[in-house]
Amino acid sequence: MLLIVLVTIVAAWINLVPRANPTDPNDRRELWLGRDVHTRFGLDLRGGTQVLLRAVEAGVTPEQLDIARRTIEQRVNGLGVAEATVQTSGNNRIIVELPDVADPDQALQTIRSTGKLEFVDPADQQIGDGQLVRTSGSPDITVTPPAALTGTDGITNTDAVSASPTVTETAATGPILQVIADGIELDLNSVQPGVDQTGQPFVAFSFTGDSARTLEQFTAANVGKPMAIVLDNRVESVATIQSALPGSGQISTNTAADRDAILNVLKYGSLPVSFEVETSRSVGATLGQDSINSSFLAGLIGLVAVGLFMIIYYRLPGLVAVLALLIYALITFAIYRFIPVTLTLAGIAGFILSIGLAVDANVLIFARLKEELRRGRPLAVAVEQGFEHAWPSIRDSSVATAITSVILYWFGSNFGVSIIKGFALTLALGIIISLFTAIVITRTFLRLLVRSGRFTNLWLYAVEPVRAPATGVTSPLMEA
Repeated sequence: MLLIVLVTIVAAWINLVPRANPTDPNDRRELWLGRDVHTRFGLDLRGGTQVLLRAVEAGVTPEQLDIARRTIEQRVNGLGVAEATVQTSGNNRIIVELPDVADPDQALQTIRSTGKLEFVDPADQQIGDGQLVRTSGSPDITVTPPAALTGTDGITNTDAVSASPTVTETAATGPILQVIADGIELDLNSVQPGVDQTGQPFVAFSFTGDSARTLEQFTAANVGKPMAIVLDNRVESVATIQSALPGSGQISTNTAADRDAILNVLKYGSLPVSFEVETSRSVGATLGQDSINSSFLAGLIGLVAVGLFMIIYYRLPGLVAVLALLIYALITFAIYRFIPVTLTLAGIAGFILSIGLAVDANVLIFARLKEELRRGRPLAVAVEQGFEHAWPSIRDSSVATAITSVILYWFGSNFGVSIIKGFALTLALGIIISLFTAIVITRTFLRLLVRSGRFTNLWLYAVEPVRAPATGVTSPLMEA
């Protein structure tokens, strides 16, 4: 009972977090223990951003395009954007749909970045943050939007730089800066977010192989001299080396949003080809608030109808089931907001179907309970027997539905049909939570009723006392 009360309080706490003002970026009310728990809706209900990316290079292979699609999908998920649609179009384009995105520009910067990180020696070149440069590892410049970074651990920013020349001159557009450490040897497991003692966000990193060795050698030999951090041919920071870096360090950023963008680009790998934004547009909701209201009303009517049926047919156990279903709905929506799960109309349909599954478990339990009472079992024994005998049927039906959900989710993941993924995810979560509410919550409530000793009348359990045919005397077992 303590577990049920605790879970219910936490779920109610998450669901009742005040709605933040969408026009005020400093309004942080919709945070639960530092996590954003606002309700997210899909493109069909809330609208969002649709982007068409086109490969810059010619001759992109289908394998490269598919790798790029999966990488972009991982980055989008890393931004907390669920129910996003990422699919290929033709032989060199990718369509990205981002529902209910607070900062479309930040998301665009993250998904289109190739993610190539390089530490280079600026030599005698006067370069600054945001400047496009050519490097020995990336001589062809790829233009991507800048991200505001401020330095690395053991390094401080500087505006003017000068050092020993290690630059190879070219006759094209400028010098090629020598690479010290290449992002190909970046240890992805080491890429982690953090906040330093001054409250400044940073991304920790670590190199392996030759890059770790050359980075340590260069920083040890050039303390007090500059080193540039380059991401996709754009200088993110020109900093002064304060101490030797043993193959690892930190990239500090001005804001948490910039940190998260760099984190996702580095952690989820480099794109095999570069992309440019061919078109970007805001998408209005195709169904909108009216459909949200209609769905809410339909769900409420269905819940009330099911509740009335359970109470009329099963009486006291039906009332207990209704209470358990209310807690089920509270927990489910709290999990949707915490994960988060972006709700589309298909996802809402999966949730409503899961309510039916939750009711089905209670129906099996209560039907078995009535059978045990008709056989003359004492009430306490009948309750336990009802759960024990109904459990195999509940388990098997839940496993069968869960297998279907997994198949649907796999199908949606591999064929770019994200709307099916939403339905499968909400249905699978509903199955798990319904098992908890039926086996734990309903059972606990019934045990409390039995142990109270006040609800022993069999009429309350939709069972009429059995009378002996000859004498008309009520069976003692049934009276008990």
